[in-house]
Amino acid sequence: MRFLCLYRSSKPEGTPPSQKEMMRMGQLIEESFKSGVLLATEGCLPSIAGARLRMTGGQFSVTDGPFSEAKEVVGGFALIQAESKAAAIGFTKRFMEIAGDGETEIRQIFEPGDAPCGSSGTM
Repeated sequence: MRFLCLYRSSKPEGTPPSQKEMMRMGQLIEESFKSGVLLATEGCLPSIAGARLRMTGGQFSVTDGPFSEAKEVVGGFALIQAESKAAAIGFTKRFMEIAGDGETEIRQIFEPGDAPCGSSGTM
């Protein structure tokens, strides 16, 4: 199963990681790519460079960054391969021990053969 992990840091937006955090994260990323758990990962630029697009009643609105609610700003993502949601949570815990306080939303990626949401409790 593949999972998309969206990380939102509790640190002020744009706070760079320490040299130690960079080294530890680099080791986790290298190990995870080699083991096949990590399929892709990237950090995001500060929200000042971004935009939010909303459609309501067929009408689009665009809001340019920066976004005021730091808890809503995605700092980065990882696409992982895991045997279960529990395994995805375990990997994410390892990541967050390095990245620090914040929140990560874990979402299973739909694949052919998956049951619709709610029918089996697996999604």
